[in-house]
Amino acid sequence: MKKKLTIAVLVSLFMFCFTGLVPAQEKATKEECIEKCKEAAQMVQEKGLDATLAVIMDKNGPFVWKDTYIFCIDIEKKANIAHPIKPKLIGKNLMHVKDTGGKLFFAEFINTAKGKGAGWVEYMWPKPGEKKPSKKMTYVYKVPGESVFMAAGIYE
Repeated sequence: MKKKLTIAVLVSLFMFCFTGLVPAQEKATKEECIEKCKEAAQMVQEKGLDATLAVIMDKNGPFVWKDTYIFCIDIEKKANIAHPIKPKLIGKNLMHVKDTGGKLFFAEFINTAKGKGAGWVEYMWPKPGEKKPSKKMTYVYKVPGESVFMAAGIYE
């Protein structure tokens, strides 16, 4: 009986490994996005902006977790200043970027940071590797006393 069970487990494992199936990636939560944005903002207060941006840019650092990450936008320059997944976006003014429904969501990020200082922005955006847009929510948190905000998003 043990031999049959062992063989069944090994066959299942073999099929799992070679069929291309991979376990679903764990999803970040809204609470984690809020917590990580505030943690990054606190780091700016304690260690300075440049040191914090270096940590944000580290793909293996504390601000890249599960299926999301922190990015940072300069409110005055209206430009991305830290993005661990797409560093090509750094220095780019993204105010003209629209979702599939025509929403200028980067402009809304900035308006949220300048207005309430924190909040969620909903928009439609394709998940990585997909073409069809999905509902995405990004939390925006303005760093107190600075002209930058931290942001992290999740797909619903």
